[in-house]
Order: sequence, then structure tokens, then C-alpha cells
Amino acid sequence: MSSENGMSSENRMCKSMLVVLIVGWTAAGVTWVMGAGSEADFRTAIAAAQAANDEAGRLKNQWTTTAQTLADAAKAAAAHEYDKAIALARHAEALARASIHQAKEQQEAWKATAAIIH
Repeated sequence: MSSENGMSSENRMCKSMLVVLIVGWTAAGVTWVMGAGSEADFRTAIAAAQAANDEAGRLKNQWTTTAQTLADAAKAAAAHEYDKAIALARHAEALARASIHQAKEQQEAWKATAAIIH
């Protein structure tokens, strides 16, 4: 199905998710380069990532890659590698936010499809 601008809803969704992931990766990379992350910084980042992942769960759209990235962040923090842990936590948050975006777009696409069918 094409929209007025000629992009299909699938293309718009992929483009939107790509933007969310790039922003997350960029944020993670900035943390990695800046360095000197603390345990408190990690706790803040992991709390935000977990909150986003919980929201994705409420939408029944948690990605397994998010869970693995959260686990990797926790392992890095346990090893006192806070820069790495923060970067991974922010990446996990970006993944969770992308899955939230995907769930919401799919809900809207379903509504539009159902309206066409009926």
C-alpha cells in the first residue's frame, strides 16, 4: 500500500526504526568515547533501558536482542567496565524504543487494513 508520498507503510516503518536505532547507537558511541562512566551513570542508563523494555513488554513486542543487550550491560557493570555497560544499556534502550515504535506502527497499520477490508 502506498501513501501520498509514494512510500509504502513498510518502508516508512523501516525508515523510522532505522532512525531510532541510529540515534541509540550514536548515543552509545558518544558514551564510549567520552569515557569515565560511573556506576551511578550506569544505574541511570540501565533503569531507562529497563523501563523502555518493560513498555515494549506491555505492548507484547519485546525483542530478544534487547534482553541479550541488557544482560551484556549487566555483565560489563559487574566487571566494573562502566563505559561499556553504559553504552550497552543505551543501546538496549534504543532497541526497546524501536520495538515500541514497531508495535505502535503495526497497530495503526492493522487498523487501516481492517478499515479497508470492512
